[in-house]
Amino acid sequence: MREINKVAVLGAGVMGSTIAAHLANAGIETLLLDLPSDDDPNKIANVGLSATLKAKPAAFYLPEYSSFIKVGNFRDDLAKVKDYDWVIEVVVERMDIKKALLNQLIPHLNPNSVFSSNTSGLSINEMSEVLPENLRKNFLITHFFNPPRYMRLLEIVPSKYSDPQIVKEMAEFISHRLGKGIVYAKDTPNFVANRIGVYSIFNGIKHMLEMGLTVEEVDAIAGPATARAKSAAFRTSDLVGTDTMVHVANNTYDLLKDDDEREIFKVPEFLNYMVEKKLLGNKTKQGFYKREKVDGKNVNYYFDHNKKEYVLSQKPKFASIEMGKQIDDKVKALKALITANDKAAQYAWKNIRDTIIYAAKRIPEIADDVVNIDNGMKWGFNWELGPFEMLDAIGVKYFVDRCEKESIKFPEWLKGIDRIYKIENGKKYYYDCVGKTYKELDLPKTQISLELLKSANKVVDKNSGASLIDLGDGVFCLEFHTKMNAIGAEIVTMINKSLARAQSDGIGLVIANQGKLFSAGANLMLIASLIAEGDFAQVSQAVKTFQKASMSIKYAKAPVVAAPFNLTLGGGCEISLHSDAIVAHAETYMGLVEVGVGLIPGGGGTKEMALRAIEEAALYSTDASAFTFKAFQNIAMAKVSMSADELFQLGYLRRGDSITMNIDNLIFDAKQKVIALSANYRPQKPKENLSAPGRSVAASVKAQLWNMKMGGYITEYEEYLGGLIANVMTGGDVPAGTLISEEYLLDLEREAFLKACGNKKTLERIQHMLKTGKPLRN
Repeated sequence: MREINKVAVLGAGVMGSTIAAHLANAGIETLLLDLPSDDDPNKIANVGLSATLKAKPAAFYLPEYSSFIKVGNFRDDLAKVKDYDWVIEVVVERMDIKKALLNQLIPHLNPNSVFSSNTSGLSINEMSEVLPENLRKNFLITHFFNPPRYMRLLEIVPSKYSDPQIVKEMAEFISHRLGKGIVYAKDTPNFVANRIGVYSIFNGIKHMLEMGLTVEEVDAIAGPATARAKSAAFRTSDLVGTDTMVHVANNTYDLLKDDDEREIFKVPEFLNYMVEKKLLGNKTKQGFYKREKVDGKNVNYYFDHNKKEYVLSQKPKFASIEMGKQIDDKVKALKALITANDKAAQYAWKNIRDTIIYAAKRIPEIADDVVNIDNGMKWGFNWELGPFEMLDAIGVKYFVDRCEKESIKFPEWLKGIDRIYKIENGKKYYYDCVGKTYKELDLPKTQISLELLKSANKVVDKNSGASLIDLGDGVFCLEFHTKMNAIGAEIVTMINKSLARAQSDGIGLVIANQGKLFSAGANLMLIASLIAEGDFAQVSQAVKTFQKASMSIKYAKAPVVAAPFNLTLGGGCEISLHSDAIVAHAETYMGLVEVGVGLIPGGGGTKEMALRAIEEAALYSTDASAFTFKAFQNIAMAKVSMSADELFQLGYLRRGDSITMNIDNLIFDAKQKVIALSANYRPQKPKENLSAPGRSVAASVKAQLWNMKMGGYITEYEEYLGGLIANVMTGGDVPAGTLISEEYLLDLEREAFLKACGNKKTLERIQHMLKTGKPLRN
């Protein structure tokens, strides 16, 4: 892999400064330059950096990572770029300005360094002509999507002069260190994702106008109902900016003179009107949608494109979409919608049909294969399925037959094939429409696909909630697959089975999955029903069983490594905390959030954080109160990390745990951690002779809770919950220094959990969460 330790970013606007922030997230020394200002030469770069520190969502994993960035200006500091391994140009999207900067750069470029342009659609070949011949081979496009920290896609576009080895090395580096999904694009306007994504939106506008639908109705269809982003079509436009959408469409229309569907990119009159009236989307707080305060309440409106005015949100519903919500499998849900016959189904079919056909006609013009296009749409527009994966979901034969019945032209290569993708004997293949054959999808060795392993008969045990998969080399993987990976009896049963199998037939266990999230926590529906029935004996038994499973993970005879990512809440956090080590994806949002539903962490989480506080105090031979109070705050305030790096500060990650930038590498990295730990693994025993913080620390915590209640910061019920947590974390009603055991803390935790369940306000909180997905303050 090419070694890149220092990167210069030229341009400190929104994109330049946030690219610099993400480079800093990866621990890369970064130089951020922009034009000089008369009063302060570095003013523009400093303003860009300051704005990035205030950005929401946060651009930095931790604010202190901004120290990796130095600022400067083009006049005084451009010569410094010769000492940098990678130089990225991120100035305004105009060819003349980019060429002018390249001309300035030429004397200062190191011929051994890589330099690239971050452009969303300008020609790399045209820019390359500015450069002397010996530098052209090092030049390429690296198109980050906004915001760079969160958007996974990075399009790489080589010129006809680019060195293929440099392109390969940069793809590997950007994938591994920056966590990006790489799509290889051609030197065509708007490259891959924007070409297909903008086409899909403008094609959707065409059908909206023809079918008499509203903006709201379209977004109800063009979002998760059709395996696309929650922001659908028009909320996406508001995020990007309606002015940007118009600019991209006009640019596409002007440049694609030979595109057979060029007219789709012609901007409709109402959209030009919106730009003229500064209805630009989120940046002006009004676009296709806006929100206003009316009588102290938020009221939502959408833009009526016929009246050219805002009208009250109607929250439209369609029978076909409501039916699809009952289907957990996104592939089956899409097929069901497309084959229904109400207005939503008709719109969905027309827009998806046209998008698939347009994408199919663009190979090999914009990309060499279906894989790059599908990945571009999933990583750049947050679609759940790319257009060709949608085609497989619908069925290629069904698609072709229906198009022929409707006299819709489509590429001939779609005829006579059953699927675009297929899996055979643990390998995935895609249809190469140019070579008219299937090609194997080449995955790096650092990417482990559970889907492919399952197809190769590597599942050694399973039930309705989880599976145990053989990863090879003696390492097994426990995979959750319930709805939102909620932890119930099936998963707890499989935890115990998986540990037994790993200990008897292997060297260790990884706990991981490749769904949307690691785990949203315990099965709340089950707890709510037991509380409603007054079956507290069953609640107690369920909690005890979960606690035993957590302790089995912690004290297994072979190493256990958890690989959390995205939401890792409640029980998912508890499972991770009890593992020998954690390998977390950089975007892991972990926390013990049970107070939000009127409970306390009951799967060993409260015990574990109390134990860590006691052990940390003992390590430094000091009083436990400060450590206990910090751990108490995590639980009582339901703190959730906003990055994996923040987990170290919260005490959820510890020395020996690690962070993976590329989510595709997460299970491989966790497996390697298991192998490393297994070499000299020494099982532990449950802790005894722990020095309890005692009732005096609990009293101090409760005094603060009372003050917060009196100040109106928490409710009386929240004071009560906080008291329950404090009692467990301090070892109960005992003097400071009383020797207690880990098992004793578990008993306290279970008792407090049951007390919370006995409060009617707890059931109110759980039911509100199940109904609305939001916490209730009562």
